Amino acid sequence: MKKGEIWIVALPGSGGHEQGGLRPAIVIADTGATVAVVIPCTSNPHARRFPHTFAIEASKKNGLVIPTVALILQIRAVDKKRLQKKIGVIEPSLLARIDATLRELLSL
Repeated sequence: MKKGEIWIVALPGSGGHEQGGLRPAIVIADTGATVAVVIPCTSNPHARRFPHTFAIEASKKNGLVIPTVALILQIRAVDKKRLQKKIGVIEPSLLARIDATLRELLSL
C-alpha cells in the first residue's frame, strides 16, 4: 500500500467520538510493519464544521461514489488486517492539501 491510496477499512468502534465501522480511509503512511496510518472519512457533510477536515468529490480515480469528508483530525494507526479493499487513489492536489493540513494539525 502507498500514501494516497483510498481503502475500505473496518475501524473498531470505541464508544467515543472516533469514527468506527466500515468506511473509506486515506493511507498516509505504510510503516513497513503490520500497521498503517490512515485518515478516516465520512459521508456526513456536517463533519465539515470541525477543524482539519475537508470535502472530497467522488471521482473514478479516487473510487468514491458519494461526496466524502476527510477527517484529518482523526488520524490513526490501524492493523493492516483492517484494510479490506483498495478503491482508488486521492488526487495529487488533495494529497498536497492533506500534507499541509497535517503539518498545521501537528504543528510541524
